[in-house]
Amino acid sequence: MKRLTIIAILALLPLGLHAQRIHAFVASGMTVSQIEGDELKGFKHFGFTGGVGALASISDNNRWGVSVEALFSQHGAYSTGDTRYYLYKLDITSNYIEIPVLLHWQDPNGGMLFGAGLSYGRLVRQPQGTVGFSDAFFIPDTTDKDFLSSDFSAVVDARFTIWRGLQLNLRWQHSILPVKRDWTFRKYEGYESDSDGNRVERWSTITNNCYNHSIIVRLIWQF
Repeated sequence: MKRLTIIAILALLPLGLHAQRIHAFVASGMTVSQIEGDELKGFKHFGFTGGVGALASISDNNRWGVSVEALFSQHGAYSTGDTRYYLYKLDITSNYIEIPVLLHWQDPNGGMLFGAGLSYGRLVRQPQGTVGFSDAFFIPDTTDKDFLSSDFSAVVDARFTIWRGLQLNLRWQHSILPVKRDWTFRKYEGYESDSDGNRVERWSTITNNCYNHSIIVRLIWQF
């Protein structure tokens, strides 16, 4: 985390040569996420996010700016495993060190700041948790639980000034490249009888790439 913080600060130094001013900030909040491609639906996984950053103004009227952050963030997916509502049980958390770089636009009245950009995330440990199933109708592959070490994400961001340097931040983040490739699921499709009258079960195979998809709510204190 310390090394990535230094990288984030160094990344802003060239901007600072032309910037009108630079504001440092700290941020802390919550991620609500799911994994696209796991055959489940809904933002039901809750995690933590927090870190530091800096915002540099790059226009004479201070309408445009660029920010760089160094964050610790948790993403993942959750389902109870109740087969009345979910296909299988899933409860995993992935911990990332992330460096988002965003271009911002300040509204003329100064109360809202909009941003968009990219984020690089480095997986600091493989996802922790449970992948399982309670019946034989939908079976995820549990032999290979490893995720890829990097996550490249698109980010859309909005900040609302609450009081002085305190801001409420809403952020949408979605992986551009897969964080896990070729996750395989077997789905029971019923049965049919063969020519001898024997019952033969029918199964289909689903293979998906997986992507982190998160909605993030944070409080930011800008100095």
